[in-house]
Amino acid sequence: MGFLKTIAGKIVSGLVGLAVIATGISWWHMDAATRQWLLNGTGHIVAWFGVVMLLPWVTFFIINRVRILNSNTAAGLLVVVYTAAESLLLLWLNGWSLPGATAWTFFAVGTLFAGVYNLFTCDWIADRME
Repeated sequence: MGFLKTIAGKIVSGLVGLAVIATGISWWHMDAATRQWLLNGTGHIVAWFGVVMLLPWVTFFIINRVRILNSNTAAGLLVVVYTAAESLLLLWLNGWSLPGATAWTFFAVGTLFAGVYNLFTCDWIADRME
């Protein structure tokens, strides 16, 4: 079994190395406008992802106040407000437009991810505040 793991590890390492080399060559041959477009898109995704990750933690005091209310409606409304604000931020970062099916799919998946993350994170923070 160790022999198979060693062979599999070498194959995966070789494929990753090949992907890195191919990406580097593609980046080198890419025109400046496309390269800038990719960097801007990546920056928007990283910024949005950072806001999604930090928002519940930065507003822990709001989560505590909702916990004190002991209301599932208030807790659900808080998660919906967080998710809606993050979805609006994502739309704003994309210039208020989603030009195609791929953009709509990424928007839907991103909103779903934000909602689930907000639900679990707010619940975890509220449990720790008791």
